[in-house]
Amino acid sequence: MNDILIQNTVAFFEKSFGSSPQKTVLSPGRINIIGEHIDYNDGYVLPAAIDKVICFAFAKNNTTTSKIIAIDLNEEFEIDLTQEVKLSDVVWTNYIRGVIKQLQDNGFSFEGFNCVFSSNIPVGSGLSSSAALECGMIFGIKSLFDLKIEKKDISLLGQKAEHWVGINCGIMDQFSSVHGLENKVIQLDCNTLDFEYHNADFKDYSLILFDSNVKHSLFTSEYNTRRIECEEGLSIIKSHFPEVKTFRNANEEQVLSLKDKMTDKVFSRVHFVVKEINRVIKACKALDQGNIEQLGELLFETHYGLSQEYEVSCEELDMLVDTAKEDDAIIGSRLMGGGFGGCTINLVKKGHENEVKRKFSKLYLDTFGIELKFYDVKISNGTTLL
Repeated sequence: MNDILIQNTVAFFEKSFGSSPQKTVLSPGRINIIGEHIDYNDGYVLPAAIDKVICFAFAKNNTTTSKIIAIDLNEEFEIDLTQEVKLSDVVWTNYIRGVIKQLQDNGFSFEGFNCVFSSNIPVGSGLSSSAALECGMIFGIKSLFDLKIEKKDISLLGQKAEHWVGINCGIMDQFSSVHGLENKVIQLDCNTLDFEYHNADFKDYSLILFDSNVKHSLFTSEYNTRRIECEEGLSIIKSHFPEVKTFRNANEEQVLSLKDKMTDKVFSRVHFVVKEINRVIKACKALDQGNIEQLGELLFETHYGLSQEYEVSCEELDMLVDTAKEDDAIIGSRLMGGGFGGCTINLVKKGHENEVKRKFSKLYLDTFGIELKFYDVKISNGTTLL
C-alpha cells in the first residue's frame, strides 16, 4: 500500500519541480496499546509506530525560500527562511512553520528546499498525523542538509513545534513516530524519556481500529479537570504515605485505605491511574511471553476503568467495546486516545476480520445512524529515509 503512495509522491514532485527528489522520507502514525491518560500521571505508555505513513519528497532549491505542497489538500505555501516565522490562518502550514522555527531557534542552519507530501494516515482519528508531519519534516531537512540531530531530539523538536502551534501535547506521539520498530512496542517513561522495546508478535490476531466517527466537545475541559483531580489525589496520598513521590510508587492498597479522605471523583481517578500503571507492566510481560489472550483481557479492563472510573468514554465507544466483549472472535478491545470519541483498538482472531466488520457496521449504523470506519494496522518502523 505504501509503495503506491511513494510512487505517487515522487511523481508529483517531478511534475511540480521538473527534477527528481534528493531525499524521500516515510513518517508513521502511531497507536497506543495500553496506558491511556498515564503520560501526565508519571506512568509508562506503550505506543508503537504503524504502517500508515506520510511520504515526503525533498530537494534543495539553492534559494532562501522553501516551497511546500500538500498533495492531498491540493494546497501549497512558500516561506522565506530569512524572515521571522509567524503563525498563519492556514492551519496545516503552522506545523511546518513550527518545525522551521524550532530548528532555527536551536541554531540549525539550512537553506531553501522544495517538498511535497502525501498521507494515508486517516486525519482526526487519533493516529497522530500531526506528529508524523512534524517528525517527517525535521527528518527530511536533517537528511537534506546533513544536520546532526539525534532521534530523541527530533521527537522533542516536533513536540515543541506542536506547542508553538498551540496544542499542549505530551511527548508520546512524536517519540513513537521516530523510535518505532517493526513488531515492537515501546515502553516509554514520558518524564525521563527512558524506554525499552517489547515484542509485539500478535500471532493469530489482527489489530483493527474501529473509528466511531464521533467527537464529543467535552474533551478539552474534561482533560484539564482530570489533571486537577489527579494532582489533588496524589497530594492526599503523599500526605499519608511520605515515601510515595509519584503515582508510580503508590499501590492499590494505599489508595483504598484513603477512600474516605477523597471525594468520590478523586478516588475514582486515582484508583484508575494506579491500576493502569500496573496494567502497562503486566501488558509488557504478556507480550514478552507471547500471551496475547492476557493482553486482550487487560485491554477490556482498561476500557472499564476509562469508562467507569476515569469517565472519558461515551455511549458509542462503550457500545463498541461491550459488543466486542460478547464476540468470540475478539479477545480485547478498549477506547484508544483521549476519549469522548475516536477509535477503539481491537484484537481480532485472524480469518474473522470481514465478518466482524460486517456485523459491527450494521449494528453501529442501526443503533446510532453513523457509519463505522475500520483501519487494519500493523506495527512498523519509525521515521525512515528511503
